[in-house]
Amino acid sequence: MAIAASQSPAPVHSDRPTTFKSNLEDYEREGDVRHPYLLSYREVKLLGIAGVGFFLDAYDLFIINPVATMLQYRLYGGESLPPGLEGFVKAGANIGSVIGQFAFGYSADYFGRKAVYGKELMLIIFATIGSLCDPTGALSPSGALIWLGVWRIILGIGIGGDYPMSASVATDRANLRRRGTLLAYIFANQGWGSFVGSLATIIVLLCYKHVMEVDGKTSKVDGVWRILVGLSLIPAFGTLYQRLTLPESTRFTESRKGNAVPDEESIKELKKKANADPAVSEKVVPTGSDGTRTPPSDTEDNKDHFKEFFQYFSEWRHLKILLGTCSCWFLLDIAFYGINLNQNVVLQQIGFAGTDGTPWNRLFKIGIGNLIVTALGFVPGYYATILTIEKLGRKWIQIQGFLAAALFLAILAGKFDTMGTAPFIVCFAFLQFFFNFGANTTTYCYPAEVFPTRFRASAHGMSAACGKAGAIISALAFNSLSKKIGTQHVLWIFFGCCVAGAFCTLLLPEVRDRDPDVIYAEEQREAEAARHRAAQ
Repeated sequence: MAIAASQSPAPVHSDRPTTFKSNLEDYEREGDVRHPYLLSYREVKLLGIAGVGFFLDAYDLFIINPVATMLQYRLYGGESLPPGLEGFVKAGANIGSVIGQFAFGYSADYFGRKAVYGKELMLIIFATIGSLCDPTGALSPSGALIWLGVWRIILGIGIGGDYPMSASVATDRANLRRRGTLLAYIFANQGWGSFVGSLATIIVLLCYKHVMEVDGKTSKVDGVWRILVGLSLIPAFGTLYQRLTLPESTRFTESRKGNAVPDEESIKELKKKANADPAVSEKVVPTGSDGTRTPPSDTEDNKDHFKEFFQYFSEWRHLKILLGTCSCWFLLDIAFYGINLNQNVVLQQIGFAGTDGTPWNRLFKIGIGNLIVTALGFVPGYYATILTIEKLGRKWIQIQGFLAAALFLAILAGKFDTMGTAPFIVCFAFLQFFFNFGANTTTYCYPAEVFPTRFRASAHGMSAACGKAGAIISALAFNSLSKKIGTQHVLWIFFGCCVAGAFCTLLLPEVRDRDPDVIYAEEQREAEAARHRAAQ
């Protein structure tokens, strides 16, 4: 896929500096007449490579809820899991995600995307196999849960690492006019992960109906949860090779050329490449003084990356944007995961809590309820964002999403004890819809689009880690707070988080048609000019 350098001979000058040519200008304004949501073959291929991580993220986070219920019957005879261990198992992946987002984000900027991409997927595969090997028959019930929780922390490190990696890999290659749409498509795989997880639960339970329902072998539920966990290995293995062999992008390679202040011609070149074909690859080829091509050096100037990162964010104009992306994601995930990691409350309200009947009937009813909840508003909201993100802009979608979610949370909180089943389902569906046609998607897009390539993965990892910190707080505190102050009062807390998120969005610029590398290059030129004037 590498693009050949220009074949026209260069004038020979002994002191001529090395120049970089990629011919990406041949693809300038590619597809201007095409709607942003109509993807090219190259974009679909990139979507398949990058999107699987978010599919696995949602699948694994969703599947732990039915798996925990199944382990009640396998380990505790149908009794509830110990609260502390249940929280550890359910929060394990989110705890690991925080580590992975920081570590992989920084590594992707320091070592390069190609050097790191795919390693997070290998970690996911390794941890999934470790989870499957849980010796439930050989360990005590508590020991089996600790085993699963530890492996889910490792799984979370891989899942967390995928956030900055896939966002950076996609944005580095994206056409400026379709960048937000491509990122929204990638993130929409989170909805499909939840949907497939609930559908797989129903199908596997149907396969086990005779042995569990007729033969009465409830312990066979041990096979059900292992199959559900193991199914995630299929898409993981399916895209591992493509990730490991994906070449470095032109945009990232050029961002590491050194600390030279870009001239006006370089800035014009950046503006041209912002509209280039998104998956054209992507290896910049240096041209020597004799006009021949030589491979780029592997010893890139990244020794001062940590220093440059802090210098960049020491300026308030940059720091306030980072604070905006971190705070918005943190506040969103408190509300979003507070609702979606504790769906037992929702299932009780719509009559699918699985509180009576045989063990199989209970599990199947919960599975049907989860499928309904996912289909109602979870998936449609993502595609509303995909269709409108390049028209409405990220900032508008995020603010209206926060405020609409706050509105429906207020309705649910105010009428929680008196609302009928049908109004509750409608209100909850709209809540899910505006989470996803709103901040749940745009908080992922913003860090990938607003920061320059040189610091993109690190800043995205920090923002995503703040989000997962909110998810952990919500997951661990929801049940205890609900018992102390009531579920409706917890919903009011989520309402406050959404309103605060709308205000924090005001810290962020609109990023539609905004190229952060061009802005960064112009800032460097202005700073150099200011230093030059001061020296005179």
